[in-house]
Amino acid sequence: MADARENAIREVVRGPIEDLGLDVESLAVSSSGSKRIVRIAVDADGGVGIDRIAKASRAVSATLDESDVMGQQPYTLEVTSRGLDAPLTAERHWRRAAGRLVAVTLADGASVTGRVAGSDPDGVDLTVGTEPRRLAYDEVQTAVVVPELKPRKES
Repeated sequence: MADARENAIREVVRGPIEDLGLDVESLAVSSSGSKRIVRIAVDADGGVGIDRIAKASRAVSATLDESDVMGQQPYTLEVTSRGLDAPLTAERHWRRAAGRLVAVTLADGASVTGRVAGSDPDGVDLTVGTEPRRLAYDEVQTAVVVPELKPRKES
């Protein structure tokens, strides 16, 4: 659970991040010696490349420096993408995973691996093998994208 400082920082940085078309996926503040470390993970439809990460980092840094939310204590800012191994926990994660292979553990303990065919506010459509399967979000205990290495085409 986020503390008051993390909530205040989240409120300050949300605007500049959203102005870049990004979502704040997570924000954490920790201490390292006399410094604080602010870690922010962002995501967007279509993914987040290094250029967008750099723009977000500059915008957030300027915003934090202009506000008093960090106080006088020095800090290090780390802005990253949410990462391939981050769990699919929100509808937008499923939408962004369209076409990807996912491993799902269901609430009843069963597991299924399939390709995301689509999603909406009520659930996700998977293709398991060649069969379609509909899952309501409340049926999903955990879900992650399965990394796939595509074979090189021989020339």
